[in-house]
Amino acid sequence: MKDYDVLIMGPLSLDHNIDCENEERREVGGAVVASGFASARSGNRTAVFTKFHPADVDVDKVFEGSGASVYWAPSKATCSIRNQYFTPDKEKRACTSMGVCDPFTFEELPDITAEIYHFAGLVYGDFDGKLFAEAKEYGRVAVDVQCLLRHVEADGSMAFHDWEEKKTYLPYIDFLKTDAAEAEILTGLSDRREAARLLYEWGAKEVMITHNTEVLLYDGKEIYTCPIKARNLSGRTGRGDTTFAGYITERLRTGIANALLYCTALVSLKMETPGPFRGTRQDVLDYIGRFY
Repeated sequence: MKDYDVLIMGPLSLDHNIDCENEERREVGGAVVASGFASARSGNRTAVFTKFHPADVDVDKVFEGSGASVYWAPSKATCSIRNQYFTPDKEKRACTSMGVCDPFTFEELPDITAEIYHFAGLVYGDFDGKLFAEAKEYGRVAVDVQCLLRHVEADGSMAFHDWEEKKTYLPYIDFLKTDAAEAEILTGLSDRREAARLLYEWGAKEVMITHNTEVLLYDGKEIYTCPIKARNLSGRTGRGDTTFAGYITERLRTGIANALLYCTALVSLKMETPGPFRGTRQDVLDYIGRFY
């Protein structure tokens, strides 16, 4: 049986990204792609498990050069999302669903072991909370909360709603990632520090909240922050996924402050180039030396 540092699970997505000048970029994306590259290119033993309709995607091409081991299962449809960005910084966008992947089940996961089970979904229904409890029996659990809040409505639009089962399943989560808006939906609090404290109180062990200016981390004892220093935002898509994957894998080898520094530098560098991170661990360390 193969042993990995991290198993990253989530659907591939046929993305239609339209910027504020109406220029469209089509690519195969999804949290699993940005996370997979960020983890593997940082030197971690990385496995990816994804789902899609086989006629839509050449999965080996998608992950070519990542360094990750790729496992997959067929889905009746491939997830597809249209992202219309309204501002140059890509902070404001409208998302429309053009296809939804079949839900993931624990039984279909590859026969491997991993230190961390990273759930990198895209919409509500990708994962059931019971999956987190099952994964907890085998390793540490990392969850990006986006896939528990972002719902596909009847007309294909996407809207964010609170996670009704949050107090049941947060105690199974070792690493929880939200952005500032998602944290407010979960907690009702606009202050990121207070939101992080409440999510910890509800059971999450280490809480990450991303923002366009910084990344915040709370472990129940101390609030840590690190500034984002990207010189341009051409690679803004995948920001949170890159940050989270960089953090959780770095925590296998170092403390919170160092892991936060690494992942924030990693995402700052990644955002300067479109697509997933294709650099090296040394590139990130050099970036830290120059800008931090």
